[in-house]
Amino acid sequence: MTRVIFDALPAMRRVTYALAVLLCLGMSSILESQTSELQQLLNHGQAASEAGDYATAVTDFEAACRLAPDNQAANRGLLLSYVQTGKLTEAVELGSKAVTRWPKNGQLQHWLGLAYFKQKLNAPALESLRRSEAVDASQFGIHFDIALVLLSDQQYGSAADELEKAIKLNSSDALVHVLLGRAYQNSNRTLRGIEQFQEALRINPKLPLAHYHLGFAYSSLGRVGEAIAEYKKELARSPENPDVVYQLGHSLLEIGDWNNAVTHLKKAVDLDPQNSDAAYDLGKALLLAGNVDDSITMLRHSLELNPTNAGTHYQLARALDRLGQKDEAEQERQRFAELKKAQPQSGGMASGRSQ
Repeated sequence: MTRVIFDALPAMRRVTYALAVLLCLGMSSILESQTSELQQLLNHGQAASEAGDYATAVTDFEAACRLAPDNQAANRGLLLSYVQTGKLTEAVELGSKAVTRWPKNGQLQHWLGLAYFKQKLNAPALESLRRSEAVDASQFGIHFDIALVLLSDQQYGSAADELEKAIKLNSSDALVHVLLGRAYQNSNRTLRGIEQFQEALRINPKLPLAHYHLGFAYSSLGRVGEAIAEYKKELARSPENPDVVYQLGHSLLEIGDWNNAVTHLKKAVDLDPQNSDAAYDLGKALLLAGNVDDSITMLRHSLELNPTNAGTHYQLARALDRLGQKDEAEQERQRFAELKKAQPQSGGMASGRSQ
């Protein structure tokens, strides 16, 4: 049929028609080539992303976006790759444009929120994550990440609400139970927090810091023996974790096991020399164990780190009294009284622990 039409045309029009056909065929070939190249880049970028090779994914998705700036898959892949490689400025710039172009894409909103969160910009992070939640509330990850932002802002009640939603979607994730336990504990629901820590350990007995958090919850209820048992379990897995070592030493000090408390508190101070609470507890434990000189040294070190801790001045006054240094001891007692008067909300005079 095309041949019949072509033969019927005058000579000049035949030339024009032939050129038009060739042009269309050429454009079609170019488009097919670009489409093929784009698909290859998308496939390769996706494979790299799934393998955790986000640097390669960035290269592929950047090339895809240059080839097809309006391709949603290319923008989505590049945004995630930027977030995963820590290119947060680029992620926010790209993500802000992408969510304007595709406002109903929940993944774009989600990853833009993560980029903001990693930049410690919690307000825009929460705004983007909430928009993602509004698009699709059936995703475990969005509730989990909203909870992380809320925990970072110490909004423990709201964080617990999101984590409860996450657990309804996936109750077998041990970490979400630990986070919910922390949210409960920090919103005066410690018994419910303990249940969550125990459930996390049932799901994954080797989950890092689960025993630590359970121990801290027991300690906050005055169940120090149970706390010590949990800290020892965690210590077997994390022997160099300064928080675990310190909390075990602190609990041993609470039950009067001064010698073992000194052992662990010395290690806690070695692991984290800037921990004024560990230095305070070690000074107190050394004093109770009869090592007055080392106690004074450690208490003074604690005051260098935190000079406004009233309890440390009180303990230092006691230690100086033991050495007969009455004038210095009196100066410390006066300083203690001044701080207690200025900070009536502080804890007991012999307590330097920050919860």
